Amino acid sequence: MQMRQLGHGPQVSALGLGCMGMSEFYGPSDDAQSIAVIHRALELGIDFFDTADMYGSGRNEELVGKALRDRRDKAFIATKFAIQRGDGGSFVGISGKPEYVKQACDASLRRLGVDTIDLYYQHRVDPNVPIEDTVGAMARLKEEGKVRYLGLSEAAPQTIRKAHATHPITAVQTELSLWSRDAESDVVPTVRELGIGYVAYSPLGRGFLTGQIKSPNDFPDDDFRRFHPRFTGENFDKNIQLVHEVEKMAEEKGCTTAQLALAWVLAQGEDIVPIPGTKHVRYLEENIGALDVKLTDEDLRRLDEILPPGAAAGQRYHERGMATVHL
Repeated sequence: MQMRQLGHGPQVSALGLGCMGMSEFYGPSDDAQSIAVIHRALELGIDFFDTADMYGSGRNEELVGKALRDRRDKAFIATKFAIQRGDGGSFVGISGKPEYVKQACDASLRRLGVDTIDLYYQHRVDPNVPIEDTVGAMARLKEEGKVRYLGLSEAAPQTIRKAHATHPITAVQTELSLWSRDAESDVVPTVRELGIGYVAYSPLGRGFLTGQIKSPNDFPDDDFRRFHPRFTGENFDKNIQLVHEVEKMAEEKGCTTAQLALAWVLAQGEDIVPIPGTKHVRYLEENIGALDVKLTDEDLRRLDEILPPGAAAGQRYHERGMATVHL
């Protein structure tokens, strides 16, 4: 397995595994199947596992903890706090209050069944709490040995700078893929300047860039993509045409569409670690094959022509979600 360094922090596998969809958002869950995926990932050299306390309202952390319990020394576990959920999974709000940071961390440690969280992210920035206060509380968790490294998710450059000045930030996570390229203009340059690692979530465009999705009707009833701006109406029709162009190029290169899309993210810099998610061993193995796909300058230029920044139709979240990113 190729390795990449997260900023001035640890080395992790060049591809991580996003575990969110194993417990919520992407149709039915099968814990036994998901645990098999996590174990296979370890066998193949993946050691970087991403979860959050809000995925499945805590169930995902329990699942990841169960899967890694007897393999803890082989795994680098990242989890997140800040998005609060109520009864029945309702979204309550976002909190970066220092007292909540401690409470959330203790709860995550219990669910994961670990003594220390390797990388602890603020999942979304709380606009009502100074970032210095939130990161100060996270730094105290590090002093207590409860976390090893600090991270931010979906933070804007000015927030990243303030946070990093309070305590070194090891990684920043935002969405990055061929059809979500906003981070290229400001977040990626900022973290590079500061020596912070960059973690790319949804590098396959929530599955759209795999070529497996042919119609909005392909999604189960409880799949949130049924109502996602990029997967509905005219936006779907426009976006599927872009994916068809990527499919043609992948066929020419002798790889799958997903491998080509992942290879593009990997080619954006040695300091970028994509964390594609999957609930199936066959897709996990396919994704790892992206590490063997070499893109030439001409390949990269062609992909830029197919999917330049802003090419995807529709926002990457609904209005409510968009209001919580890049803060």
